[in-house]
Order: sequence, then structure tokens, then C-alpha cells
Amino acid sequence: MKQVRQSIAVLCMIILMGTLLLACTSKNESQTSNNKGNSTSNTIAEASSSPEATTDTATKTGGTHSYTDYRGHTVEIPDNPQKIVFFGETYGDLLTLGVQAVGASKGMYEHQIYEDKVQGVEDVGFPINLEKTLELQPDLIIYSVTDEADFEALSKIAPTVIFDTFAPLKERMLELGTILGKTKEAESWLAQYKVKEAAMWEQLKASGMKPGETASVFTYYPGDRLFVMATTGLSQVLYEENGFKPTPLIQKVLDDNKGFEEISMELLKEYAGDRIFILNPVADEAKKSTEQLINSQLWKNLPAVKNGYVYFQDIEQTSADASTREWLLQQIPSLISKK
Repeated sequence: MKQVRQSIAVLCMIILMGTLLLACTSKNESQTSNNKGNSTSNTIAEASSSPEATTDTATKTGGTHSYTDYRGHTVEIPDNPQKIVFFGETYGDLLTLGVQAVGASKGMYEHQIYEDKVQGVEDVGFPINLEKTLELQPDLIIYSVTDEADFEALSKIAPTVIFDTFAPLKERMLELGTILGKTKEAESWLAQYKVKEAAMWEQLKASGMKPGETASVFTYYPGDRLFVMATTGLSQVLYEENGFKPTPLIQKVLDDNKGFEEISMELLKEYAGDRIFILNPVADEAKKSTEQLINSQLWKNLPAVKNGYVYFQDIEQTSADASTREWLLQQIPSLISKK
């Protein structure tokens, strides 16, 4: 299962794009720690049976309640957790609810728009380092991996819930609000976001956006692999009800509920919309592929290119978390105004 999760992490790198490249560079260090195997398990077992570990959670947080995560685990969690370890791609969700974790996989958040806000958070590594997590003595662990062995190990440290960081924004924020005892805050943020989102589309329409205009988002991954984005990151903002429309082939990817689809360069014109957004990759090899694309005759013949409707944005700053989504509402008009 860990190999499966690592494959998912590589795909997340296409979504977060680059952040997990950086996270994966620290993988060897984390694996070395995880290779301690029985030693780590024994440490966790001893700690979970110690007086400190068995202190009633209600004493620290004011109460507990039963919660069932999306994988079907029913867990007794604190009503108002104070020491959270968050392992997932959408740390920016926490920040919009006024929550700061004590530990997180910080390699995922390098170069994100909120990077400066996680400086004081302890790094629990990638994959998650059980010993480091134990040292932080969390009262709640929010974990995005579906590996049952990891879930069982973490559950010995603190109440653990598996959280779907790839769920749609509204669903994800409301669920996180429930977990953290921040339901009102989540509802308030979503309401404010909706107002800001509507204002952005009005601004773009006033500046020349035409009804029914299509848009496409592309990025390269090392290995000369070209991807069109669908239910992830920037695309989630662009394809909002009042926003740009996907091209027919992108609509098919969306209908299949895929985050992205690998395509050949020859099919680029079939996926390209009236406006094209290119996500600048992190890896040098992918940067070279992007440069070759924009210097090709195929690219130069695309209507969006001829009309000057092409926009470039660093891939790390197009994540799906709430903080980045809110930031993009200002960034998209800024990009388009640079035509």
C-alpha cells in the first residue's frame, strides 16, 4: 500500500506540482526512520500505555465526541483539539479556519502561497515519521493516506481520522469544520468565498470575457509528459458555474471525475480552449519540455496563442487548498490583465 501511496504522491506532485518533488527529496530520511520498524512500534506501544498517554482527552479539550471518517473508521475525537498533526496536501484549509497544527509534512508546502505561515510547525516528514509524531503528543491526527497499517500505528499515538484532501472545496471545508469544532467558521469562510468568487467573474466579464469562452490548463511532468488538468487546483476555479467552460474533451475528463489526463502533444489543439493557462513546472526537464512546446509551430498556430490569450502561473501556487483558492481569485484577473 505504501508503494500505491507513493504513486498517488507523484500524481499529487502534478496537482500541487512541485511541492511533492521537494517532499520526496526528504523521503530517504523519513524511510530511514521508518525502517526502525519494531523499535518504533515498541516505543509507540509503551507510550500509549503510559499515564501521560492515557490522560483523559476531555480534561485537555473539554470533551469528546464520536466521528466517522470517510473510510468508515469511527473514532472518539476531541471537541476542540489543541495539538493537531496534519498530514495532507491542503494545509491551507486549516489556516482559513484560524488553526495552526503542531506538526505537518512541511515538504509539501514549500513555495506554496502560505509557506511563511508554517515556519513554526514541526516537520513530521514524508512519509510520516511515527517517532516524530509521537514526540509532539498530539490530541488529534488528521491523515490523508488510506493505508490501514499507518492508520493503526497512528491511532496508538492519538485519535486519528482519515481525511479526503481531494474532496471538493465546500465538502472538504465543512467536514474539516466538523472535525475541528469550527463549523461556524467553515460556513462563514465559504459564504465569503462565494461573494469574492462572484465579484471576480463580474470583474472579468467587465474587462472583456465573453459568455461561453473556453479555457484549458496544461503542464509538463518530467519524461516529456504533457497533462491537461481537470478537477484539480486552478481548473477548479476556472470551471466554476459562472466561469470559463471546458472544451468538449476536457469535459469528458471532468465527467470521469479525473484530476488530470496525460495527452500527446499532437492532441494539444483538440484540448486547447479560447484561453490557455500553463502551469510552470519545477523540474528542469519539465521546464525544457515547456520551452520546446511554446517554440513549436503547433503551439504558435493555436488560436489562443495568436490572440494573446496565454497565461503562465507557477505550479506550486495553484493548489486546491482554501488559502490558495482565495488567493487565486485575485491572481486570475491579474494574470489576464497582463495580456
